[in-house]
Amino acid sequence: MGKANRGIVKIIPDETIISKIYFLRGEKVLLDRDLAELYEVETGYLKRQVNRNIDRFPQDFMFELTLEEYKSLRSQIGILNRGAHAKYLPFAFTEQGIAMLSGVINSPKAIEMNIAIMRAFVETRKLLHSNKKIAEQIQQLFDRVGEHDTQLAAIYDAIENLLDEKAAQKKWEERERIGFKK
Repeated sequence: MGKANRGIVKIIPDETIISKIYFLRGEKVLLDRDLAELYEVETGYLKRQVNRNIDRFPQDFMFELTLEEYKSLRSQIGILNRGAHAKYLPFAFTEQGIAMLSGVINSPKAIEMNIAIMRAFVETRKLLHSNKKIAEQIQQLFDRVGEHDTQLAAIYDAIENLLDEKAAQKKWEERERIGFKK
């Protein structure tokens, strides 16, 4: 892509890409159909290019979904419209697999989208990191409040005991006296 074409580049918001990232087998992945859509190529073309260069895609870069995973995704998020079922199970690409795709699908659009996708993965890592920090801070607050609850309960018990003693003292002083009266 020459410098003259860079001004025409259609910017895809990170949110659009992030919404296509799924969490499968403990990995953040993009499915082949979503990548094909982003690269503006047919899913079949993308899969053919991957199969021709399969040595570039070890299991930690790309894996094929199982039928159960595929059905689960379809039921959870409605991946496909009725009548648009894939003949083959989709490939799921990890961040490294997507980076490898840039060497397999070498078009200006693919390069542009790979850069955008890498940035989206970085954003998801930042969000995940900030969520972990927030979770840690909330846990610290709960721990502190838990300690305060114990201390407050002890103070409440002590006050209750004092009130009980004062009530008992008051009852003792208000009772009707027996014995000799002046």
